[in-house]
Parts: sequence; structure tokens; C-alpha cells
Amino acid sequence: MMLRQGRAAKDLVRTIRGRALSTLQVPSKSQNGSLTLQSEARFSRVGRSSEFLTGRRSFASTAAVTTADEDTQVTKDEAPFVPTPERKYKFFQNVEFTDSGVAVIRFDCLGKSVNSISFALADESKELWANEIEKNDKVKAVVFSSAKPGTFIVGADIYDIKKTENKQDLIPVIEGGLKFFQHIRSKGIPLVAAIDGPALGGGLEWALWCDYRICTDSSKTKMGLPEVKLGLLPGFGGTQNLHPLVGLQNAMDMMLTGKDIRPSKAKKMGLVDLVVAPASLESVAIDSALGLADKTLKPKRKPKSFFNRLLEDNSFGRYAIWDQINKMIMKNTNGKYPSPFKIIDCVKYGLDNPTGDAKYKYEREQFASLAATSESEALIGIFDGMTQMKKHGYSADTALPVKSVAVMGAGLMGAGIAQVTAEKGIQVLLKDRNDESVGRGLSYMQDNWKKKVKRKRMTEHKYNLNTSNVTPLTDDNPVVEKHFGKADMVIEAVFEDLDLKRKIVSQVESSTSEKCIFATNTSAIPIASIAEGAKRPENIIGMHYFSPVPAMLLLEIIPHEGTRDSTIATAFEVGTKQGKTCIVVKDVPGFYVNRCFGPYLVETAALLRDGVPLDKLDKAIKNFGMPVGPISLADDVGIDVISHVANFLSNADLGVRMEGGDVSMMGDMVEKGWLGKKSGEGFYKYNGKKKTINPEVEAYVKSFVQEDLHLSEEEIQNRLVSRFVNEAAKCLEDEIIANPVVGDVGLVFGTGFAPFRGGPFRYLDQVGVDNYVDMMNKYADKYGPQFEPCQLLKDYAASNKKFHN
Repeated sequence: MMLRQGRAAKDLVRTIRGRALSTLQVPSKSQNGSLTLQSEARFSRVGRSSEFLTGRRSFASTAAVTTADEDTQVTKDEAPFVPTPERKYKFFQNVEFTDSGVAVIRFDCLGKSVNSISFALADESKELWANEIEKNDKVKAVVFSSAKPGTFIVGADIYDIKKTENKQDLIPVIEGGLKFFQHIRSKGIPLVAAIDGPALGGGLEWALWCDYRICTDSSKTKMGLPEVKLGLLPGFGGTQNLHPLVGLQNAMDMMLTGKDIRPSKAKKMGLVDLVVAPASLESVAIDSALGLADKTLKPKRKPKSFFNRLLEDNSFGRYAIWDQINKMIMKNTNGKYPSPFKIIDCVKYGLDNPTGDAKYKYEREQFASLAATSESEALIGIFDGMTQMKKHGYSADTALPVKSVAVMGAGLMGAGIAQVTAEKGIQVLLKDRNDESVGRGLSYMQDNWKKKVKRKRMTEHKYNLNTSNVTPLTDDNPVVEKHFGKADMVIEAVFEDLDLKRKIVSQVESSTSEKCIFATNTSAIPIASIAEGAKRPENIIGMHYFSPVPAMLLLEIIPHEGTRDSTIATAFEVGTKQGKTCIVVKDVPGFYVNRCFGPYLVETAALLRDGVPLDKLDKAIKNFGMPVGPISLADDVGIDVISHVANFLSNADLGVRMEGGDVSMMGDMVEKGWLGKKSGEGFYKYNGKKKTINPEVEAYVKSFVQEDLHLSEEEIQNRLVSRFVNEAAKCLEDEIIANPVVGDVGLVFGTGFAPFRGGPFRYLDQVGVDNYVDMMNKYADKYGPQFEPCQLLKDYAASNKKFHN
């Protein structure tokens, strides 16, 4: 179990950075030859953590991560609530009292699609308890449920935390909430939580204060404490109340990874007492409450195994657990994220001080201290960006309905696009040249789904539904045109060849309806060039997915000048439904993410020229907070691919910003067969999972060294990152991206830009734009004009302006 917990600790990085953030990417050739973003570096993990901001996940807290369609923000113009006999409370339905003496309290945040714990809800809950339960001797037990089907409580409202300027002011607020929980327990009647849908963060903490927990077997039901993903910790007693229920190792696994726990596992680990069908939830909860009240029902707690008792219930065993967890956290985060260490501190403090309220006081004090950190501010900023990226800005009826999507090309990209589309209930036509090509795509999807079934993340029924949503087609299939005639959207993922793509546009337009949208997955060719000569250019748009598509959250949507609004809105809604975080970017070479990556690649070559050893270069960037260094990245993606991308952008419109380094070095490596991991040797040599610096390449690289400048780690970081950041700012200046939020989200999810720094623009705010411009000017004087800050940075520095308020 110690080893299991060690692996669980590794999951921390995956969770904090999210599925997208655990992977640094650059363009590469996919199986079908198209230039795509390839997965670069993965972190070890236990099972699979819940997604980060997960495109599909947003945050709320005392802090909880919530699902993508959750609406937890308070609107500024919200009308004041006026109580009526039919609706006494804003955040609860009127309490129902059964004839048997059970009070059913249903959460129901008025005007919201989900329930979240705001300061206002906390205040009203005290009022409700005092009015309805406190002095009502007829009440034998209480059931907490939700009036919203498929959602219990998604967490606490992050808006309340953000608007609290002095985070120390959160301490008495949290204390008031905790005293409320202690107060309702003091009445001495059974409390039952009836959970259908998400019970996350503060929502699960509410349930933990209850005597009995029942959840539904719905696919929407999940429980977790994902506060770590916002750089926070559970503040309503979660660090103290969870481990006595599920065991120390399970509790640490949940809190350090923020993972979702599904019903069957929740029952097995003791997090819930019963799992029932949604239709019977409240009736079973009422019966259980009565059973607890009259002592005919006693909760059955699963006893710990002898080995777990040996580990968890004595100081020597716990020392081994803490030692293992700390090592793994340091290994995978370099200590950049303070929240996991604070979570550990809170649990340890509670174990050392088991009685009284001191442990809860310590917990809320640590929560407030974390809420004041730049890391939490950055992660919450990413959450806010995710929230903003959920809407395209057009009216609700602008997007066209999409029931059927044709995917052309069944390679890794095409199959991945087909997978995430079919999983959302959309009919998919998967087309390629022949049965063999289509068969590989089908196998890719089915293998991924089978893994989910094996890990109990998908039912057999859902597997069968997904499979039935995909219709394979080949070029010589006589019914191709008939099927395509019914498609609402075609997504092309074929070779990166302009003539081929134009040919496909012509073929698609001849067999599809006037309204059918054509989306190209190119990562290099201008969308306007692909649309040139088309009959319906207004229907053509770029949808740049990142590989592997099922894991990566980012989707760049690229309209050309002639793309109509309905096409943009439809592409955005399809991408969002696929679980992607969509950013709309301008039709320029490299779009946004790859465009920013180009100068970074050139500067990597420049640093090697200036004598920086390979391993030192990798280490410096990892220490900055990137998931992987540039040398490892090149090997993982492929030296040939990196060389191609660098040369492509060098010949584009970036001018001097793509100068300063000799990327021909990588072209020579390709000729020598040093392609990276896929050939067994690149900058590193690979022997199974082990890698060591390739001595031949090391000697070859040294031949490019003009002078060893003996650069410090800080200067290495600044030179590389400033090229990245300056290009992002230039993209904002040139209106390639709409605003800094888009820029932050794009690079955090598209390149793994250190999440705890919040993206390039929030990073600039943290270090000061004026300081950064001064640094870049010094580098420009020292190394050349490629370091000259763009005009936007100069303007912000001169006016002492920030990118984020």
C-alpha cells in the first residue's frame, strides 16, 4: 500500500495541470502524415485522475472543481430575492416534512443550473435550520438532497473567494460554516446525504458531516475533493473528516490528486453507505434516516486490513507514508505547488491533535494562507479563463444543429476526433482510403474504450453505444455520397498537402448540403488558401486539434476572412461538446500555439551554440515549471518534426523573431538518423524506460558551440521563456488572439506553460511588465534584435499597466 500511495502522489501533477497540462506539445506528423500537435511528456499516475479545468471541468470551491456547464458565478444585476409562502428560501426549496418525522431539505440555487455553496447560501442555511428544524421536536431525522436532477453540490462559489481582498477574512467565514455543521450535529438526530450527481469540494464536505451517505448509480454521480487543482485545500473539515472514513491512504489519494470517485468505488472504499437507482434515492434516504433514528439501522464501516492498520495507525507506518508522498510530490512538481504540502500538514496536525477544534482551526488558517498565494491566483485565473471559453459570444440561435459528423482520415488524429465525437452521442462517418486504414482507426477507438471499460470508467452499454455511433466508410464504398449527403459537418484530418485538401473540399461540396460545414485540422496551411476556389468558402473553417485528441483539451478554431458567423459558432459548439476548450484565433502561419513555439525552438538552438549542456538546458526549463525540457521534448516528438516546424516558421512572417539560432543542427541530426525516441536515439539514448545523454550527439552539438558563455540557470530560463512570452504578446498586439485570457489558456493547455504561473500574461503581471521589458532590452543589446520586446509590451511597461485586473 505504501507503493500504491507513492504512485498516487505522482497523480498530483497530472491533476494540477490537467490532462492537457501534463503534456507539452509541438507539431508533428501524425500517422496519416498531417502536421499535428503530438503528446510529449506524460507523468506517472494512479489510475486516472479527474480532468483539470477539464474542459469539462471548471472550478468552484471552498474550493471545488465543477463540470463544464456549471454556472456558479454571481451575476452583477441579479434581482433581489423576495420570499413567498411557496418559496421561502433562495437556495433551498421549502422543507418537506414526512408524516414519519423526516425533514427533507433540498438544495435549489434559484436561477442556477447547479447548486454551489456561496456565502449567501451558508447564511441562509443557518436561517433555515433555525426556522424549520432547531426547535421542531417532531423532526426525528434530516435528509439533505437536491431539487436539481443530476447535481447535488458542485462545490463552493469561487467568486466569493476572489472578491475577498484580504484572504485572512476567509478564516471567520469558514469558521462560521464549520460551526454550523457542528451545531446541526448537536441536535442529536441522524443526518443523511442523498447524492445524485456531483458532490465535489464543499459539497462532499457537507456530506461528510452527515451520519449516512447514499448516492445514485448515475453516470453523473461523482464525489471528490479537488481543491488542490485551484491551489487550495478542503476548508470545511475535509482534511480531518475524510481519512477516518476511507482510510489515510485513500484520503490522501483523493485530496492530492483531486480525482473523482464513482459510485461503485465510493461504496467499496466506505465513502458512501449505499448505492441506489436515481428514482429511489429520496425514498431510500428517508427510510434509512428513520432506521438510524429508531436504531434498526446501523452504518456498517469496513474494517481496515491488518496491513493498513500497520501502516496507518502508528507513527512509524505513517512516517513511511509521508516520506514516500513527499518524495513523489517533489519529484513531479519541483515544489512549485504549495497546496499538496499544506494538505499533508493539515492531516498530520489533526492526527497529532485528534480532539477538540484545534485541527479545524489549523485547516482554515492554511486555507486562507493558500488563497493568498500567487499559485492559487494563477490556477483560479485559468479556471476563470476556462469559464469564459465556454461561450462563443454569438446569439443562441447562431450555431447550426449538428447530428452527424464525417471525419476524413482515420489516422491517429482522425480516429481521435471520431472518438471524442462519438462519445458525445453524435453520429460519426469515419472515412479513409481502404478497409485497412479505416480498420486501424476503429481499433484505436475501440481499444481506448475497452481500457475505460476495464478500468470501470465506462459501462459495456456505453461502449456499445459509442461503437454503434461510428459508421466506417472507404473511398470505393457505393453509399459514401448518400451518407455524406446527411452530414452536418465534415472534419478533414488528412496529409498536410494544400492540393489534396482543396481536392477534398471540392469532393465534399459536391456531395453535401448547402449548409454543411467543412473543418480542416491543418496546423500549418492557411485556411484562406484551403478555401480558395471553393463554392462555399463561408462554410470553411480551421479546427486545430492537439494530439492525442482524446486527452488534449485545447482546440484552436481558425476562421478565414470569409467564414460566416454561423460556421464559427457551430465549430465552437461542436468542439465544446467534444470536451474541448476552444479558442478562436486569427488565420496566420502557426496560428497561436505553434507560432509562439517557433522562437522557443530557435532559442534552444542558440543556447546550445552558447555552450549550455543538454541536460542543464532540460533541467532549467523543468525548474521553471514546464512539464518537460526542450531537449526531451524534441526527442519525444521527433527531431524530424521539430526541424520541419522550425524551418516552416522561419520562412513565414515572423521575421527577426525567428532568428538567433541555427536550426540546421536538427536537420543534420535527421540525416544521421538521430530522430529521437522513435529511433532509439536522439539527444538521449533510450533503453526501455531509462534514458541517458547520447554521447555521439553531445559531441556533435559541441561542434556548434561558438563560445561557452557559462550561463546561469536563471539566464537560460529567461532567454527561452522570454522568446515564448514576447511572441504571445505580439500575437495579442496583432489581434491573432482576442485578449490575454485566450492567450493564457491557449499556452497553458497547448504547450504546458507552467500552470502555477497562470499563463504568459499573468506571469508578466506577476514579475512586472516593466521589469520584463528591461530584461529583454538588455538581452537585445547583448544577443541581438530577436530579443527586442514587441510594442505592446513597451506600451504596457511605460504606462505601468497589467494584462489582468
